[in-house]
Amino acid sequence: MDFIYTFGSLIRSILPIGFWDVLDIAVLSVLIYKGFTFVKETRAGGLIRGIILIFIAYFIMDAVGMKAMAYLINRVFDIGLMAIVVLFQPELRRSLEKMGHSRVSKLPMFSSLTAETADAVSQKWNIAIDAICEACEDLSATTTGALIVIERESKLGEQIDTGTVLNAAPSKEIFGNIFYPKTPLHDGAVIMRDGMILAAACFLPKPQKEETINKALGSRHRAAIGMSENSDALVIVVSEETGTISIAENGNLERPLTRDSLKKILRTKLLPEKPQKNVKPPKNNGENGEKNEHSSLFRKKKFTDKI
Repeated sequence: MDFIYTFGSLIRSILPIGFWDVLDIAVLSVLIYKGFTFVKETRAGGLIRGIILIFIAYFIMDAVGMKAMAYLINRVFDIGLMAIVVLFQPELRRSLEKMGHSRVSKLPMFSSLTAETADAVSQKWNIAIDAICEACEDLSATTTGALIVIERESKLGEQIDTGTVLNAAPSKEIFGNIFYPKTPLHDGAVIMRDGMILAAACFLPKPQKEETINKALGSRHRAAIGMSENSDALVIVVSEETGTISIAENGNLERPLTRDSLKKILRTKLLPEKPQKNVKPPKNNGENGEKNEHSSLFRKKKFTDKI
């Protein structure tokens, strides 16, 4: 009888379900799903399993009367939150960075007041993309290794501090000079921001799961994958052994690329298409319409005659 009363009280506390209850459950479900995805796709999976094993060990030790071990594990739980922050620092940082690059963060209230206009940046990238593709084609032909990082939303200040600041306009001659094997700046990566060469000889982070990467890939490709895992940057690699051109994004490496395919990828990623306005064709009525029709026929005939 007590069970029925308790169960009835529980049901009455839950019902009726309102809009905010449904929203609360939906948000919690999304967070749980994202949490599982987060654990599955990163090194956090092994750490989570270790924490679960510690919990199981604590309950077993407490149940059988191993008071000393249970006491020690209990003290570990007291600082558990701080330990989790320390253990999962790289993963938490990447998650917060992705949150910062969401659509909400691109609202005018979050945008920089001193930033250049989109048209000015697009114009710089138009010139830079041509220079990058020409340089990669030349470097590929001479099997000269190269590593070019294109900064997007994630700022790469930590990597820039490891190199030499140039702040130079891009050209195939500058890229060729930087990556020439006997120059001081050739060993490292070039970082570009807003269509300009910001720094050279920069060191990049290692990939998360280096053991899963194809052993045939060299240090440049591994650095490119690591940089693309830690940020939203596009990383272009020219192999020193084969001259193959590759591009890394979100931890994935796409290869081999030609000059045209590389240019297509860069234009798609760096130059978003502007919405085109629908322009209605002028209406031609009466005599004017007949004249336009005859003139168009004449032009077509003339063109085919030349062919």
